[in-house]
Amino acid sequence: MTVAQGSAVLDRDGLNALVTALVAQGRTVVGPTVRDGAIVLAELASADELPFGWGVELDAGRYRLVRREDGAAFAHSAGPQSWKNFLHPARERLWSADRTPSGGIDFTPEEPRTPSYAFLGVRPCDLRAIAIQDRVLSGGRYEDTGYTRRRGGAFLIAAECTEPGATCFCVSTGGGPAADPGYDLALTEVAGRFLVRVGSDEGAALLAQVPHGAADPDTEDAARAAVDAARNRMGRALPPVDVRALLGASLAADRWDDVAARCLTCGNCTMVCPTCFCTTTEEVTDLTGDHTERWQRWDSCFDLDFSHLHGGPVRASGHSRYRQWLTHKLSTWHDQFDTSGCVGCGRCIAWCPAGIDITEEVTALAAEADPSLDPGTET
Repeated sequence: MTVAQGSAVLDRDGLNALVTALVAQGRTVVGPTVRDGAIVLAELASADELPFGWGVELDAGRYRLVRREDGAAFAHSAGPQSWKNFLHPARERLWSADRTPSGGIDFTPEEPRTPSYAFLGVRPCDLRAIAIQDRVLSGGRYEDTGYTRRRGGAFLIAAECTEPGATCFCVSTGGGPAADPGYDLALTEVAGRFLVRVGSDEGAALLAQVPHGAADPDTEDAARAAVDAARNRMGRALPPVDVRALLGASLAADRWDDVAARCLTCGNCTMVCPTCFCTTTEEVTDLTGDHTERWQRWDSCFDLDFSHLHGGPVRASGHSRYRQWLTHKLSTWHDQFDTSGCVGCGRCIAWCPAGIDITEEVTALAAEADPSLDPGTET
């Protein structure tokens, strides 16, 4: 039986067939798998490499794999990587140059082989993050052609959340555990099977190639109920205030001193963030001086040299650098890109070595601005 549109059901064999069909198309299939004590994103040869039976325990500055009894494949929270690692890689060569025998210079632009990616298991928060990076890196005046090239050929298979983690707060950023439009196929895991929704013609064509069944009403209802229940089980939340306005009015708040005393300015939060996009360029030469290469690499506003101008850095203190990151992410990002830069994935909380919690910091700033919002204040 084939389903050209709407929803269908896959079992584990069907999921394997889906991966096989994508590989047969020449695509590089990337999805979550267990490696080095974490659930990471890596190339998959088979759906059997998905983290069946693994979950995670999360808290501020804490991440631990745990075994599950139900054998679920997607019942885990976001790991240390996001799809940014593939669409907007940490290092990318832009061009090289060689000195010619006559004393001239030959420039060679980089023309890399661009994989045709298929991303399996894209969380709704990461789906929103990809949409944000699309706007930043492809939709503006200064296009990142490498990103556009990789993104243009990517096939997205979303995995809706039925079990949010302790550091998840997507609902309070305007998202949720249900997948927004933008996927080719969307999966919802229910009792060892996968409800599939089609989001594009390309997704429908792929689904038609693999064995699947029609979605029965009970499975659809169970999937919808599981996603709806997840919405009410977020582990964290931003305060119910206008965060954009709050951050803009809190530049002199005392709370910045408190967080600066704990922040290591290591930049972990920007590295694991699925939307942070800042880069710098550097030239690397060989020992002869006859060959040089220009590389683009990730940079961070926590780096002391990030704002370096003649005479020194603009933001020399950890206080100013943390304030810049948070106010840009949640406030001034709106001015540039008409959206917040946060999707509530919680990675910055789990992977901060000091255990700094972005939702706790915004709540503290809100309470400083209006003491009636302090959770510890009796009313």
